[in-house]
Amino acid sequence: MQAVRDPAELCALLELPEELHQQAGEAIKSFPMRVPRSFIARMRKGDIHDPLLRQVLPLNDELKIVPGFVDDPVGEKRVSVHAGTLHKYHGRLLLTVSGACGVHCRYCFRRHFPYSQQNPSANNWQDTVKFIEKETAIDEVILSGGDPLLLETQRLRQLTDKLVHIPHLKRIRVHSRLPVVLPQRIDPELLDWLQTISLKTIMVIHANHAQELDLEVAAAMEKLRQAGVILLNQSVLLRGVNDSVASLKNLSERLFELNIQPYYLHMLDKVSGAAHFDVAEDRALALMDKLRSRLPGYLIPQLVREIEGAPSKIPVGV
Repeated sequence: MQAVRDPAELCALLELPEELHQQAGEAIKSFPMRVPRSFIARMRKGDIHDPLLRQVLPLNDELKIVPGFVDDPVGEKRVSVHAGTLHKYHGRLLLTVSGACGVHCRYCFRRHFPYSQQNPSANNWQDTVKFIEKETAIDEVILSGGDPLLLETQRLRQLTDKLVHIPHLKRIRVHSRLPVVLPQRIDPELLDWLQTISLKTIMVIHANHAQELDLEVAAAMEKLRQAGVILLNQSVLLRGVNDSVASLKNLSERLFELNIQPYYLHMLDKVSGAAHFDVAEDRALALMDKLRSRLPGYLIPQLVREIEGAPSKIPVGV
């Protein structure tokens, strides 16, 4: 994958002021920068406020210690069954099948996640399969990460070949940002794997702004749809990225053009290093009220937050 890891190179490609990347030096020590060139190509040159740039450019703001912003904002370390297996919600099990991501979003709630201890190997999957077989209330397995689609397709197939034989499983859900930031990953081998999964298969992509959904992404989404995959989108409400009625409206409409259902709009998980992206709840609710007056109900994502120990995502303002 062709990715840019140097803030100076990113700024040079986008013809941005040199002082902008000089802020990034300390921030990338704790959380490296990684941006696919195909994603950079969708950014506007010379625009320091570009909504895609803001998601990936390290800033000194990340170094600020802000009360309430912590390394594990949703308590995932406490719901780890064993390596790579999180059991947060009734009926669902989440597997962090890869610790790598195609893009390092600066607001990522897992930016401090201990992937080195939590990534399952092929042997750990055997333990996971045994756990699922025993827990008959589990009817859905979620492949997450990192990004699960950075794992070789053959490895993904080996895992799902084990899962499809568990009688109480009904669904496989894949959470991935790769179809958006690196649509080339949706190749014939991956599509063949998805088509051979006998369980209902859902892919939850992650796009925060309509500008992310260019023609190449649209083509990848159509391939997924033709393969029988149900497509949903989840976004994060981010200050300076999509915290306007126009941005949210355009995103929902563009998603629906591509046969993707707007699903969740997350309040920012309060992870240390991301406080500068936070949008206050009263502003978020006001945005949603205005959005409901401009779009039909089926284009309105559910505004939610995750609270440690809660049995599900919590709707905001309901």
